[in-house]
Amino acid sequence: METGKKYDADYVLGHSAQELERLSTQARLYEPFTVQFFRNAGIQAGMRVLDVGCGSGDVSFLVARMVWPTGQVVGVDRAPAAVATASGRSLDLQLPNTRFLRGDPSEITFEEPFDAVVGRMVLMFCRNPADTLSKVAAHVRPGGIVAFQEVDFTGCRSLPLLPTFNRSVRWIAESLERSGSDPYLGLKLHATFKTAGLPPPALYVHAGIGAGQHHPLYSVVADLVRTLLPALEELAIATANEIDVDTLADRLSNEAVAESGTAVGPSLVGASARKAVE
Repeated sequence: METGKKYDADYVLGHSAQELERLSTQARLYEPFTVQFFRNAGIQAGMRVLDVGCGSGDVSFLVARMVWPTGQVVGVDRAPAAVATASGRSLDLQLPNTRFLRGDPSEITFEEPFDAVVGRMVLMFCRNPADTLSKVAAHVRPGGIVAFQEVDFTGCRSLPLLPTFNRSVRWIAESLERSGSDPYLGLKLHATFKTAGLPPPALYVHAGIGAGQHHPLYSVVADLVRTLLPALEELAIATANEIDVDTLADRLSNEAVAESGTAVGPSLVGASARKAVE
């Protein structure tokens, strides 16, 4: 779609090879939180699970190991590049219980229902999260699990105040919000589930926290700023010279060390519920 913009107006993060690699780096930071969340939600061996907005497959592979050996994961994404990458990685990782499909998860149809539908940082990019959640939950059998994790940027903070970190977080949140995404959806998940016609969900919250030299949180933040750079400039939030993205991770690290500071990244809020048994 031609928008006249330097960034994708429908999905601000895009699907470049660099972005897919960034998502995998970010996934390694969040993996322990997501595993624990899915366990709490009831994901277990033998289940058939739908991963919505699967990207390059990080959540799908995580769930595939949880449902192994008799369970199956189907990942769905609208981006051909993401689906191709995920399919190739499934072969490399020797996870034959995964398969990946191109399509809109809210419109695609399946021959049989799933035991669970999951997603991580997906609803925040939907124009109507509750409507999308309602449609993807329709793929789940009665009594099945609906479990999503979304970010909330109000949880970001540092002590003592780390100006470069706080400024980077502000750049990210503002560019996401002004491009049509919701960087605060995590704290809206309870309301989103209710609006979607689902039972009130159980809620969980985790966050990455970094201190000292070269913590992974610094590169995760810097890489996200890099991905959002076209939007940051297009929306006149910050310039490339002001950001100096090639040195940003090192500056975040050096600032934390110099100030003996600690930084907390975006909160990862999880919401899970079981569909009513009809």
